[in-house]
Amino acid sequence: MSMMPQGDDLKKAVAWINEMLQEKTKKTMSDLICDASRKFDLKPLDEEFLMRNFCKKQ
Repeated sequence: MSMMPQGDDLKKAVAWINEMLQEKTKKTMSDLICDASRKFDLKPLDEEFLMRNFCKKQ
């Protein structure tokens, strides 16, 4: 069972992070998540979701 993001802002943040990764950014995943959190005004639980699901893949 995979976890899918709930809420439009979180979905936009996931799409934005993926876009940044495709552009081969030099930023770390943690930095991208922090940037996305500010850019999309994510809740702390949303940011935690991103950290859990994206950082474990590095």
